[in-house]
Amino acid sequence: MSPTTPTRPESIPTPSVGPGTPEHGAKPGSGASSCEPGASAALDCCALGAGPIGAAEAEHLALRLKALSDPTRLQLLSHVAARGCGDVCACDLTAPLGISQPTVSHHMKKLVEAGLLTREQKGRWAHYSVVPSAFAELRAFLDLG
Repeated sequence: MSPTTPTRPESIPTPSVGPGTPEHGAKPGSGASSCEPGASAALDCCALGAGPIGAAEAEHLALRLKALSDPTRLQLLSHVAARGCGDVCACDLTAPLGISQPTVSHHMKKLVEAGLLTREQKGRWAHYSVVPSAFAELRAFLDLG
């Protein structure tokens, strides 16, 4: 194997079952899908807790999820969320992440536009706080029950 060929860690098993194989979605040895009527949904099947969503809600959630898809934004968000209900000055976010103030401003703007953070101007600095209801909404959508 060449040094540039990616290797799969031994601790991660290679999937042997997938779409198109008879065992996909079935319990080992059962021969039946675990999501068939009569199967215990709580134990055997994963489903979105709230059910299917409409186009408007999908657009709304996609905006939030897209904002969260950037590693720098996730780091910034984690620094703000670590303060709980308190706010964080943009001036306190540059050094811990090793990024410039304009970069902080750009990413924080995206998080505010997505409704994940609020921004309040205090003097010459912007202060940011988490919007708890936005995360409750994401948590409810992503809840597999």
